[in-house]
Amino acid sequence: MISFSLTFPSTVWGLESFGPWSLVAVRSTLAALIAGAFLLAGRVPLPERRHWAGLAVVACGVVIGFPLLTTLALQTSTTSHAAVVVGLLPLTTATLAALRTGRRPSRTFWIAAVSGAVVVLGFTLKESGGSFSTGDLYLFGALLVCAAGYTEGGRLAALMPGWQVIGWALVLCLPLMAVASAVTLSIEPVRLTAHGVIGLVWVAAGSTFFGLYVWYRGMAAIGIPKASQLQLAQPLLTLFWSVFLLGETLPLAAPVAAVAVLVCIAVTQRAKS
Repeated sequence: MISFSLTFPSTVWGLESFGPWSLVAVRSTLAALIAGAFLLAGRVPLPERRHWAGLAVVACGVVIGFPLLTTLALQTSTTSHAAVVVGLLPLTTATLAALRTGRRPSRTFWIAAVSGAVVVLGFTLKESGGSFSTGDLYLFGALLVCAAGYTEGGRLAALMPGWQVIGWALVLCLPLMAVASAVTLSIEPVRLTAHGVIGLVWVAAGSTFFGLYVWYRGMAAIGIPKASQLQLAQPLLTLFWSVFLLGETLPLAAPVAAVAVLVCIAVTQRAKS
């Protein structure tokens, strides 16, 4: 959770040096090279063909979709605003997982799920002056694609070691991201700064590889429900980093909404058990 909570502040730093498209392409390329080195060092065999479709969903969701959409959103949204909206991610993941597995959550689960969604929608409308901004639309899209990637990754983590799920998903994206890096770096301006380089290194090695490495390994070890409970701390940690690292001033609604969403998600976790 510490790795994930630093993603948004690191992305903001990375945008000091890179354009949004080149930042996403380069971070994914670097993360894929690291993942490939680990897979080669471990002499890990290729996944079975039946797993490649699921790995493609993970790749599209957590390697490409979520980083790209949140990076685009952070050009106009503050990290504190994004943290509250994306705080709905565990709830979205739980809902998609219920649909994917065919399980029927209790009425309490759905009441809490809808309540959490209402809190986030209300906060978003309040902060955006009564209408959704382009950044908000990016963030809501990021929720959906990341939840799909988490759901499919959690399913695959029961069939292969969890860390290999993200490892192969990253490697699957390497050819596309390498080409994208070359193209976007030639189009978007690059102004290297200390913050920009640190931000890039962290989102590549810390968030995209290491964070997902231990996340999927943890899901395989303790199960998706318990792992989801740990993710409840992510929005509040990101709010702390937004103040400590970026000097943002939090509107009162941000921590209040984050805590309200946390309570709603906690209720869904208890309802599922």
